[in-house]
Amino acid sequence: MRTLKLQVQVSIDGFIAGPNGEMDWMVWDWDDELKDFTTQLTESIDCIVLGKSFAQGFIPHWQKVAQDADNPEQEFGQKIVDVQKLVFSKNPAAPPAELDQWNNAKWAGTSLADGINKLKKEEGNDIIAYGGSEFVSSLIKEALIDELHLFVNPVALGNGMPIFHQLTNKQTFQTKAMNHFECGIVVLTYGLKT
Repeated sequence: MRTLKLQVQVSIDGFIAGPNGEMDWMVWDWDDELKDFTTQLTESIDCIVLGKSFAQGFIPHWQKVAQDADNPEQEFGQKIVDVQKLVFSKNPAAPPAELDQWNNAKWAGTSLADGINKLKKEEGNDIIAYGGSEFVSSLIKEALIDELHLFVNPVALGNGMPIFHQLTNKQTFQTKAMNHFECGIVVLTYGLKT
């Protein structure tokens, strides 16, 4: 069974964006150690799952980075471009118009739980999830995430977009690691107890 990892930046008080989607509070001047950590986190993956809205910015951004030989993130961008990407939506019958312009991207065309569970049973390496509040919250609510990699930024927002608010049942996690980085981010890694 493949492992689904979630990599997400959060505030100390558990928000992944401000009330209107603001992300200006996130630490982006990552030190080399954190960049290496992220590279290692994605080395074992061969599939990315995304929500439709997030994919519409994420995929074109990394395609542009991968094409820019002067961009220091080009190698990571190429990894994102080369790996299979599966895009989900609350409306499985409505793929984005730009889907055919995205390298190695496919439309899930099914419910989130069915699509992820099918994907986990297929042959392959680890899977990583990136996305906005609704997509991530849905993954968590359905207990589909096997590993949480929370990139905790040294800021409290007081209000914003949470990711655990849809839970209707308790989920128990096991602490796997805690890594502190010079730029101020602490990565907390948890595994879902089954």
